[in-house]
Amino acid sequence: MEKCEPSPLFVQASRFRFDETVERLADAIEKAGMSVFSRIDHCAAAKAVGLHIPPTMVLLYGNPAKGTLVMMASSAAALDLPLRLLVRENDRGAVTLSFHPVVDMLLRLGVPLEVAARMEPAQTVLLGAIA
Repeated sequence: MEKCEPSPLFVQASRFRFDETVERLADAIEKAGMSVFSRIDHCAAAKAVGLHIPPTMVLLYGNPAKGTLVMMASSAAALDLPLRLLVRENDRGAVTLSFHPVVDMLLRLGVPLEVAARMEPAQTVLLGAIA
């Protein structure tokens, strides 16, 4: 099996509380013409099985028109699309947003740079929402 190096993780602090950060990010995604396809609440899932983790949510989001073009360039990209972002609160109450930089991730999957670069604004819009 061929191994790829994992893409680096981008982490940015949010100046907002957890719930407000999640909502600001979801609003920014939708205002940018993308959709939030799913919210995975890991904290609620842990609680359902009697365990505890700090507030932790993954948002799956994207734009099917742009994502489909990426998958046409490399079908392996379907493993990483839609895009994902992690919002987490640590035990001190600090909230962060994390994601794998999309261009690096797609280049590792064989997507041409000119196609991969078109996806970068999908993550740039997130940073403005929590600045």
